[in-house]
Amino acid sequence: MTGTPPEPGSLHGRGRSIVDFMSDGSLPRLCEELSRLSGAQIELRDARGRRIVPEGEAGWRVEEPAPGLGDGALLVPLVVQDAPIGHIALAGGERSSGEGAERAVRLVAQVSAEFCAQESALRHRVQEVELMYRLSALLIRAAEPEEVLRVALALVLEVMELDAGSIVLLPENHPLADDEAALVLKASKNLSREWLTSPLPLSRDREFDRLAIQGQVVVAEDLRTDPRVLHPDRVAAEGLASAISAGLIFQGRPMGVVRLYSRSPRRFSLADKLLLRSVAEHSALALEQARLLKIQAEERRMQRQLEMARGVQRRMLQRARPSFDGLDIWARYEPCYAIGGDFYDLFDVGGRLALAIGDAVGNGIAAALLMSGVRSSLRAHAARGLPAESVVELTNRAMCLDSLESEFVTLWYAELDPQTRRLTYCSAGHEPPFVLHGNGTHTDLSEGGLVLGVIESSAFEQRSITLEPGDTLVAYTDGIVEARNYEGAQFGRARVIEAVRHLLAEAPGASASDLCEHLLWSLRQYTGLQARLDDVTIGVVRLR
Repeated sequence: MTGTPPEPGSLHGRGRSIVDFMSDGSLPRLCEELSRLSGAQIELRDARGRRIVPEGEAGWRVEEPAPGLGDGALLVPLVVQDAPIGHIALAGGERSSGEGAERAVRLVAQVSAEFCAQESALRHRVQEVELMYRLSALLIRAAEPEEVLRVALALVLEVMELDAGSIVLLPENHPLADDEAALVLKASKNLSREWLTSPLPLSRDREFDRLAIQGQVVVAEDLRTDPRVLHPDRVAAEGLASAISAGLIFQGRPMGVVRLYSRSPRRFSLADKLLLRSVAEHSALALEQARLLKIQAEERRMQRQLEMARGVQRRMLQRARPSFDGLDIWARYEPCYAIGGDFYDLFDVGGRLALAIGDAVGNGIAAALLMSGVRSSLRAHAARGLPAESVVELTNRAMCLDSLESEFVTLWYAELDPQTRRLTYCSAGHEPPFVLHGNGTHTDLSEGGLVLGVIESSAFEQRSITLEPGDTLVAYTDGIVEARNYEGAQFGRARVIEAVRHLLAEAPGASASDLCEHLLWSLRQYTGLQARLDDVTIGVVRLR
C-alpha cells in the first residue's frame, strides 16, 4: 500500500503489535542497514504507525510522535492471523532510488511476518497446552465442577483473545425448549445481567444450540448481519459482534453449551474450533466426573446403611436358639446380597419348639423389610398360644393391610412338642420341608394354603405328624432347589433329600449343624462358581 502513515490505532487489529514479537533490536537495525546500503529511507513502524529505531548494543525504542514519510510512501504491512501488527516503510521521496529498495522492503516484510506468525502460533500452542494442563489438573484433583467451568471459561477467553462468554447446562433429561428459561448458568464473564437472564435465544429456533449439542462447533462471524440471529438489536445493545459455541457432550449425551463472543467481527480458524472443542470435552468430563463422584458418595452412604441393616438382620436371625431335651436344632442363612428376604426363626412357645422359615419375594432391602414385618407379626400371634393355622392366617391378614399385590411371602410354620414328639405345621405356599425317617424314607410336609399378602381372607389348614427318635426334619427356601449349575440344570429337591440321606448313611450321629454345612457344601459343589441368584436358608431339627 502507498500513501501517508495510518492514524494511530487504525492498524491495531486484535491488539498485537510488532513490538510484542521483538526480543532485541535486530529488525530495526536491519532496516537501518538496508537504508545505508540502498541510500533510501527504510523504517520499521509498529501497529500504531510509530517508528521503531535501534538503541544501544541490542536495544530499540519507539519514537512518538513519528515523523512523516512523505507523499507516495510504500507501506508493506506485517500481517499475522489476518491482523496487521506493523509495517516496513519506504519513504515517499526515496522510491525513485530504484526497484531494489522496494523489493528489499517487501522481502524483509515477508520474512518478518513469517517469523512473527510462527512465533504467534507457538505462543498460542503453548497457551493451549497450559490451558489443557490446568483443566486436567483440576479434573485429577476432582475439583468442583463450578470451579472447572469457571477456570475453563476464563482460560479459553484469554487464549482465543475473546471478550465475553458463558457456560450453560441443559436440564437433565429435558429436550431443548423453544426458549432458554430452563437453562442453568454455571459460569459467565463480561456479559450483562439482562443478557444472562433473558429467556430469548440468540438464534432462530435455537439453531446455534441445536447444532452445538449435535457435536458441531458453531460460528457466527458477524452477529449483526447473520440471518440466523433472532434479535440483532439485542446483540447490538450488548455490544457483541462475533460468536463461537460448542456443546458439552459426554458419550453422546448433551450436557450444556459453552458460548464465546467477540465485540468486533472475528474470523475463527480451525485451531480456534479445535481448541474450543477440547475445552468443551474437558468441561463435559468434569460434569460427568462430578456426577459419578456424587453417585459414588451416595453408594458409600447406602453401603453403610446396608451394613447396618445387615447387622440388624444377622442379630435377628442368629439369636440364641432354644434348647430342648432330645432335640438337636440348627439353622443357616446365606443371603445373595448384603441383606435378603429369607428368614428363619426358632423360639419357645409354651414349652414347644416354634420353627418358622420363609421367603419374601425378590431379595435385597425391600424383601428384607417384608421379612421383618412378617417375622414380627408371626411372633406376636404365636405368643398368644393360638393354633398354627390361626397364627398363619392372622399373619396373612396383617401383611395384606400394608403390602402391594406384587409383594408376597412364602412361609412354613410348625410347633414341635418335645415330650410327645407331635409336630403340627401349616404352610403358606412354601417349598415343602420333609422328614427323613430312620429307615431312609421321607415324608413331605406341604399342607396349608396360599402365599401370604395376596388374599386377606385366605384360609389355612394345619396338619400334624408324630416323629420318632432318629427322625430328621429339614426345612429350606427355594434358593437351594432353584440354584443352577453351568449347564442351567437346577439342584432340585431330590438332591436336597439325597444329600441328607447320604450323610446320615455315612455318619448316623451327624448333628443338625453338620447337616446344614453338608447341604451348603453339596450346593457349592454342584453350582461351582456360578453366581447365586437367590438367598439360601436351611433349618434342621434332629430327634435324638
